[in-house]
Amino acid sequence: MNYPPARTVEVVEDVAGIPVPDPYRWLEEETPEVRAWQREQAALATSVIFDGVDRDAVRDLVLAYDAGSRPALPRYAAGLWFRASGSGVVASGLPYGEGREVLSLDEGVLSWLAPSPDGRVLAAGICRDGSEHNTIRLVEVDSGRPLDGPEQVLHSAWVGGVSWLPDSSGFYFFALTGSPEEFQQAVFVHRLGTGTAPEPVPVGTSKEYTLIQASTSWEVASHRVGSPIPIAVRRPGQEWRPFITDCAGTIAGHIVGDHYVAVTDVDAPRGRVVAIALDDPGDWTELVPEGDTVLRSLTPVGDRLYLSEFDQVFARVRILDQEGKVVGEVPLPGRGALSAPFFPLTGLAAGNPAPCFVFAFSTLTSSWGVYGHRPGGELDTLVAPSVTLDATIEEGRAIAPDGAAVPYHVVSGGSPGAPVLVSAYGAANVPLLPAYQPDLAAFVAAGGTLVQAYLRGGGEFGRDWWLAAHRERKHVRDADLVAVAEHLIATGQATAGRLALTGGSDGGLMCGVAVTTRPDLWRAVLPRAPLLDLIGGTRDPYLDFVIRKAWGDPDDPEDVRRFLRLSPYELIRPGTFPAVYLQAGATDPRCRPWHARKFAARLQAAQQGPAPILVHVFENAGHGAATGHDVAVEQDTEWLAFLIRSLGLRI
Repeated sequence: MNYPPARTVEVVEDVAGIPVPDPYRWLEEETPEVRAWQREQAALATSVIFDGVDRDAVRDLVLAYDAGSRPALPRYAAGLWFRASGSGVVASGLPYGEGREVLSLDEGVLSWLAPSPDGRVLAAGICRDGSEHNTIRLVEVDSGRPLDGPEQVLHSAWVGGVSWLPDSSGFYFFALTGSPEEFQQAVFVHRLGTGTAPEPVPVGTSKEYTLIQASTSWEVASHRVGSPIPIAVRRPGQEWRPFITDCAGTIAGHIVGDHYVAVTDVDAPRGRVVAIALDDPGDWTELVPEGDTVLRSLTPVGDRLYLSEFDQVFARVRILDQEGKVVGEVPLPGRGALSAPFFPLTGLAAGNPAPCFVFAFSTLTSSWGVYGHRPGGELDTLVAPSVTLDATIEEGRAIAPDGAAVPYHVVSGGSPGAPVLVSAYGAANVPLLPAYQPDLAAFVAAGGTLVQAYLRGGGEFGRDWWLAAHRERKHVRDADLVAVAEHLIATGQATAGRLALTGGSDGGLMCGVAVTTRPDLWRAVLPRAPLLDLIGGTRDPYLDFVIRKAWGDPDDPEDVRRFLRLSPYELIRPGTFPAVYLQAGATDPRCRPWHARKFAARLQAAQQGPAPILVHVFENAGHGAATGHDVAVEQDTEWLAFLIRSLGLRI
């Protein structure tokens, strides 16, 4: 391969007293030289990937399966349902009924929407560059007249946008206090017609995500996006007082009368439901004890609470009354997954209790449909699934080096000896669910076999499963992945030389570790929006925050030595590597594009085999949540074409 030249520099950084060479440090900068190199690498990647591959045919396949993408669910307020539709937001008397447009989007992506409790004002987050950074737009629902809103920039939609006050006079929101790069945040309150001011909360940090829930009687501030706890409470208009501030577990719920009814893993690794008296943080009443399923979240619906659970990764939903008694179960349309936020904190931004439970559901082989359910009623199909994959699903388990059984699903179109793509994540207490993913479905439709592996570090099997590969035990996730790959080959489910791997974000880091430590296992590795340089990440305020929470202390020499053993950029040595395609976004605020640039440059220089090492940083693309549809289709098209080329598929 004739790669664009990448010079090296004599940079050695002292990290907690440990010297760390960084020969491609210059690729962290956003200079004309770096951008020119990035464009040349993108052009090379595109030319190699589509050499002998019909680009239009691949794009058509991507679009066909993208038709079943997960929909944005409508939000309810005062008898109206608000939903994204086309290039705007529509209000209707039914979740998917005929309605009228109340907000038009001339440009940008809708990050979130939140109608006021009285239905008179709509708040929406608009992102214009794919980065997830968004600003609040306010419109009067009846007239469409724009209203003055806050100027602050929200880092993302992870706290749901805004939390309205019950009387619709204003809302709380969590936003940046300076530039996105500084990653300093605070709670603000905006009063319609008067302005915006900071809302001091007595506990928490300027980086930790914080969300405020408000009822007519109480306000609760929760923080920590992956394992939230209610850190402060108050009566409206009174001073905040600390509530539960010293708790390593998760307590995520909603205000019900004078109690906080929540799912918690405190003293229950798989979860239980408790009611905590808001005037006494020590007064806990257990409503639903720990069982065989993993309890995940509660959703207020009228005067009921819908309890979402994982039963061996498959969805289950039970219905509770306000005393916590189980009064029913939702008849789900199959064995699959509900649409849910990645993080528990995001799920607390429920808004007003709707009269029915509206949810999206899919399986590994059938695309997303939207359904409605009322307590005691039948399941209503609001939007039917549009895509069905002609494939079978089988279950398997691989045994990790420490004896743990690591489950996986195999989605196969039935072609003997088909190439296999492993998709996995295993981090941050985020569950990888048996749900429809358009890009993976397109791969199966192209003749491949998908293996979705549920590695430790994820949230599929409760707190113990997550902590088994957290911080000092992060290496367990990588051992689980190798166990799955070797098991697939040993049992004949995959053929050596026709096995590929993909993952995004922290899953991209997983891919980087896999390609540098076990290159012999893989024909192709495809990290997407990846984190690849742990040491460099500590110089980024956002990633420094993430690394300190999930990995360890970069000021501790022992932790730094552990980082070096698990950081893909530092693991690269000369050798023979499989084909690699790194895909990143130029505006990604979480895993900035320099991770992919530096890793690609170092791996290209170290490659002693014939397989290509390619990187494409897409403009106007971020970490994925706010990337525009057209850009996302091009990303998926190139990603799939690389797999088709590398694995010898035909479409």
